[in-house]
Amino acid sequence: MSKNNDELFKNVISHAKEYGFVFPSSEIYDGLSAVYDYGQLGSELKNNLKMYWWKSMVQMHENIVGIDSAIFMHPKVWKASGHVDGFADPMIDNKDSKKRYRADNLIEDKIARYLKDGKTEKSESLQKDLDAALASDDLPALRALIEEHQIVCPVSGTRNWTDVRQFNLMFSTQMGAMAEGADEVYLRPETAQGIFVNFLNVQKSGRMRIPFGIAQIGKAFRNEVIARQFIMRMREFEQMEMQFFVKPGTEMEWYAYWKEARLKWHLAVGTLPEKYRYHDHVKLAHYANAAVDIEFEFPFGFKEVEGIHSRTDFDLSQHEKFSGKKLQYFDTVENKNYIPYVIETSIGLDRMFLLTMCNAYEEQDLSTAEKPDSRTVLHLHPTLAPVKAAVLPLVKKDGLPEKAREIMDNLKLDFNMQYDEKDSIGKRYRRQDAIGTPFCITIDHQTLEDNTVTIRHRDSMEQERVPVKELDKIIGNLVSWKNLLK
Repeated sequence: MSKNNDELFKNVISHAKEYGFVFPSSEIYDGLSAVYDYGQLGSELKNNLKMYWWKSMVQMHENIVGIDSAIFMHPKVWKASGHVDGFADPMIDNKDSKKRYRADNLIEDKIARYLKDGKTEKSESLQKDLDAALASDDLPALRALIEEHQIVCPVSGTRNWTDVRQFNLMFSTQMGAMAEGADEVYLRPETAQGIFVNFLNVQKSGRMRIPFGIAQIGKAFRNEVIARQFIMRMREFEQMEMQFFVKPGTEMEWYAYWKEARLKWHLAVGTLPEKYRYHDHVKLAHYANAAVDIEFEFPFGFKEVEGIHSRTDFDLSQHEKFSGKKLQYFDTVENKNYIPYVIETSIGLDRMFLLTMCNAYEEQDLSTAEKPDSRTVLHLHPTLAPVKAAVLPLVKKDGLPEKAREIMDNLKLDFNMQYDEKDSIGKRYRRQDAIGTPFCITIDHQTLEDNTVTIRHRDSMEQERVPVKELDKIIGNLVSWKNLLK
């Protein structure tokens, strides 16, 4: 990460806390590693991102429905899914700093530095060696690459490494009234299994026909030993997943469809296309026959934000085997039963939140020859912005606050609004710019005369005079979901 990008990322993190987007969890007790709380504005932005995904996946598709499954599931679920035996990351410890790292991440960071330094051949060679080691689960080979390329611990600066070992990421807990008679259960490491075990429930109760999808937004938990890059990697996080059930033999057609559709969803908010790229998996998960990541260029490099996987019939077949219950679909057209194949789209909500903040954050120099000036602005899409508009009386007298309150009361049922009368109008504009509010409504003395107000646009800072009676229609059109869901 370059100095400029490093500074940018630090500024985004600082901004997120200062303006009520994200706080360290339990901060008054010095925090809890890799756990964060969303503040008053962060929770609004997060809910808007959820709504954008839910509307695009469920509301806009007649053959996709949503569920909300429990976090606790029968322990056999995770045995069937392979998580008990195979849900692990290759970890390596530095003996001097006592810090633990994912071995593949250390190597990926080295590849990125080679690219930054123009050492393309070294970068490509190391990437090839990494892919080969991961594909064969060769842990000694990973350590050998770390030694060969002189990769040091970011904390201690030394190369005093342990061997690479696998580390299971699931949290376990006890369920039962008495400790000695309690059953061991797991906090779910993914939301997908709640969809698979409810496949027949949803299909039969909803009279769903193949192809159809089941969507879910929910919390998942992974015992991540690496706490870095803010909310990029957390122990408690949220996923937005959709499992699309298809006829065997058609899975690659649907895989290509969802690969393209999901990238369009990301680009619809106005992100530059060059900020995204596809990354095909070299080493496939045990359940997949094809997998690709949609990666975004964060200040610290390209990282995964969403995965599209062709999961074959692995999950339903495994649950059929372990539960002893048939999980087959009867195809009335072909007059036969079969276990559907599955195409999964899985996006990390917290990573999407971080992507949105990084992409929107800008520090602008507005200085003129006469005076220095600057502002920090979040260029959030108006539909996703936590606050849709701010109501600002020009002064705190002459009946302007009363008129402003009247306008506020008429709009707040339909839109999330803020009222602010403290400080100069310029400072209030800057505060709203900093939290991404797309529009400011200023009430002045002319408002009392002709019932018009000034709307200031965040990005251009241009102002226009409009009648009060048209505000709900004007704002409604500007923040409508139709602007995203076309």
